[in-house]
Amino acid sequence: MTDSRDHHPLDPLRAEEIADVRKILEAAEVLAPATRFSYVGLSEPAKADVARHERDGAAVPRAARVLLLDVETGAAEDVLVSLTERAVVTRSPIDPATGQVPVLVEEHELVREIMAGDESWAAALRRRGIDDPAAVYLAALSAGRFESVQDGGRRLVRVLAHWRPHESTMVWAHPVDGLVAFVDLIERRVVEIVDTGATPIPTESGDYDDPAVSGPPRTTLRPIEITQPEGPSFTLDGNLLRWEGWRVRLGYDMREGLVLHRIDIRDGDRVRPVVYRASVAEMVVPYADPGPVRFWQNYFDTGEYQLGRLANSLELGCDCLGEITYVDAVVADGAGDPVTITNAICVHEEDAGVLWKHTDPANGSRQTRRQRRLVVSFFVTVGNYDYGFYWYLYLDGTIELECKATGIVFTAHYSEKVAPYASEVAPGVAAPYHQHLFNVRLDMAVDGDRNAVDEVEVAPVPMGPDNPYGNAFGRSVRRLSTESAAVRTAAPERGRVWHIVNPERRNRFGDATGYVLTPQGLPVLQAAPGSAIHGRAAFATKHLWVTRFADAERYPAGDLVNQSPPGQGLPAYTAADRDIDGQDIVVWHTFGLTHFPRPEDWPVMPVDTCGFTLKPSGFFDRNPTLDVPAPKTDHCHSHHA
Repeated sequence: MTDSRDHHPLDPLRAEEIADVRKILEAAEVLAPATRFSYVGLSEPAKADVARHERDGAAVPRAARVLLLDVETGAAEDVLVSLTERAVVTRSPIDPATGQVPVLVEEHELVREIMAGDESWAAALRRRGIDDPAAVYLAALSAGRFESVQDGGRRLVRVLAHWRPHESTMVWAHPVDGLVAFVDLIERRVVEIVDTGATPIPTESGDYDDPAVSGPPRTTLRPIEITQPEGPSFTLDGNLLRWEGWRVRLGYDMREGLVLHRIDIRDGDRVRPVVYRASVAEMVVPYADPGPVRFWQNYFDTGEYQLGRLANSLELGCDCLGEITYVDAVVADGAGDPVTITNAICVHEEDAGVLWKHTDPANGSRQTRRQRRLVVSFFVTVGNYDYGFYWYLYLDGTIELECKATGIVFTAHYSEKVAPYASEVAPGVAAPYHQHLFNVRLDMAVDGDRNAVDEVEVAPVPMGPDNPYGNAFGRSVRRLSTESAAVRTAAPERGRVWHIVNPERRNRFGDATGYVLTPQGLPVLQAAPGSAIHGRAAFATKHLWVTRFADAERYPAGDLVNQSPPGQGLPAYTAADRDIDGQDIVVWHTFGLTHFPRPEDWPVMPVDTCGFTLKPSGFFDRNPTLDVPAPKTDHCHSHHA
């Protein structure tokens, strides 16, 4: 048996545990010769069990969830494995009508093998002047689900091509357009090729690391060195991270990537909970080109490709700067063996500008304090795009998530037909309009499990007897009491924010303690109602959803997103319209970028950012950073009255 006393119940699976999962499944004769592992992750224990462990050290059983696929038959199943008892607890066959397990890494290579042997594909390439099929790079892309394309429960991907004259070529500069293939991964054959006619292949190089493209390196940038001679202010004990009153447990999942558990903050002699669990639970990238070759381009990078599996190994001086602590992550490969991603998570602290400042004209006091933040981040590569996820904890109790998008825009041939839906970023190269829409799942625990959400916005006051000069304005506060009432969009023109409060806890003014979620309020999903992606990515049509906590409700687009039917995830979770006033609640927030690519985004895109903040609002009784010392420099002096 596995001794769970050596673990915190929320620790991610260790390498030896993932190896044990495979051994247990083998012993139970669950695995066939063609069985592959699509997902292996911690089956998180109940909150009550975690609380007992933290209170009195009670052991909590360890379990893993496993998604398996037989690549010969297409049969898939969802398996729960007890690591403590070394036994299979449940086995549930997966009906393909409900969706497919996530794409396997090895299926990308399988697609290339299938395409290499297909004569119809080779003929289509020859019509475009490409005699050698090996001279194209093939992108195996999630197929989606469309009523107009009968998939019959088949495991499908769609394939687009880019010309690759040399191994070192940045292929995205050379789209082979007017051509897409549909591939059945189980039957291992091309089931359809759509060829709308050959188009010229752009020839201008996109090799941004070639001096002929980039030009000579700048010589005017002088070094910036960040040092902490006394070391960092944080400590990392196992997965427990502590910094300036903050306490958070680091988790990692091969689907979601970085997970923050049990985010607490010290207030005097009390440690107060804020968030039980936080993760980027889904992201979707819908494209705007309605043509027959690309209408289906909508990628759920978390649910279909599993972001956590695609994390980069970070490098000092490149991805992270300063006094860095790295944390490895462990995921499973297709054989069910553990794979360690070294330096997957970066932890460091950094200066964040002025925290507060005042020069008082009455008493002559001059005071300045510097803000600092703890940064916990990871970066992933999903095909042509790269995404960084940066969680920030601030001295004043603020929590922020910043998502960074970079990499290379997906490309097509530029023509008058595609012009309404794409930008020309190089001669003959189109970058279709698209969105990057993220959804963060926040299992809130502000001062405890019983929380509620108030929608707060500015309230103009018309001129009249109570406002004779017209200068008055107030604010409106509306409790979102049910799940249906809490399906909301942002309204930046009204300053709309959402206060997550604990109606059972009061500050010294008698108000409920709380945190305020401030959205950026950028556009939500732009696909038309009735479209396939609107039905499958319904979470992205609203900025806010609030649900009553349920163990099984983890993902905003549903559990099995690959080739999923419409209506999964948040629409299904909220159908019961449960009471969320003073309950254990989960806040789901959608945010993101609507990208009209610029010439400056080519051939590699400078980082663009989006995110949100959670700030204390009535959580503390006053500014919690009065005890931050003045900067210790020869040039900065605070003067007291």
